[in-house]
Parts: sequence; C-alpha cells; structure tokens
Amino acid sequence: MAFEDFFAARNRRLLELAWLITRDPEDARDAVQDALAGLYRRWSLLPSGDEFESYVHRSVVNACLTVLRRRRRWLPVAAPEQLRAAPVSDDFTEQVGASAHVWQLCGELRPAQRAAVVLRFWSDASYAEIADALGCTESTARSHVHRAIAALRERLAGGDE
Repeated sequence: MAFEDFFAARNRRLLELAWLITRDPEDARDAVQDALAGLYRRWSLLPSGDEFESYVHRSVVNACLTVLRRRRRWLPVAAPEQLRAAPVSDDFTEQVGASAHVWQLCGELRPAQRAAVVLRFWSDASYAEIADALGCTESTARSHVHRAIAALRERLAGGDE
C-alpha cells in the first residue's frame, strides 16, 4: 500500500484516537502529523500485517504523550462547546465515551492512564496491544487501565456525578 492510500484510509481514525488522548483538536492534529511524518520517512522499512498496525498505534500514542508532556499541566475542559465536536457515531459505546461527564473525568487521569483507557475501550485493544503502544509490559498496561478505572469509580462514588 502506498503512503498516500494509507493516509486517505486511516487519517480520520488516527485523528480521533489522538483527539481522545490529548483532548484538544489542535494537539491531536500536531501529534498525528508528527507520527505520520516519522512513518513516511521509514515507510519502506515498516513491518507488515499486525506488526504494522501495532507500529502505527505506538507512533500515534507516543506523539500524543509527547504533546501532553510538553504541556506540563492538566487541562480542564475549558470549552464545553467543543465537546459536541467529539467523534461520535451511531454506536452507543462511542456516544457514552464522548459524553461530557466521562470526558471530564477521563481528562483528570494521568496521560498514560488516559491513553490506556482510550486504547482499551475506544480502540478495543488487548492488553498486549496497549503495552506495545505505550512501550511498557503487559502487566503495566493492565495496571494503567485498572488504576484509571479505580480513579474514575472513586470520583463517581465521591459524589462528583
């Protein structure tokens, strides 16, 4: 597959993934652009099949985490009107994932936990795939998801609904 065909077929989905991790449309575009620029330079050397998909996810997630590290602060949802621009489909689970309340709660998670939750519940990635995307062990990926869910439950139980 040529890079141009890959870009046309996957750009929107990669932007949605980055948007869910960074919580900002401009940061998402920057992260995907950085990831795609790196992929383009190594296009002929990239693995094929499942390894290719894993490599692409890892590139985008790493670019998103780099963007989040540059910020050095947690971002509140300052513009609720932008939440309506969330990538939403007719699928109920995606609608719930894009809801303002869940969005706000997920925004308070640590970047690696947020990325793990997005990969697990939005991308339907396995723990092995999450570990590969985050560059950690599978047990660490499980820990990120477990701790994120525990933090979300604690917030909900604390009356922050």
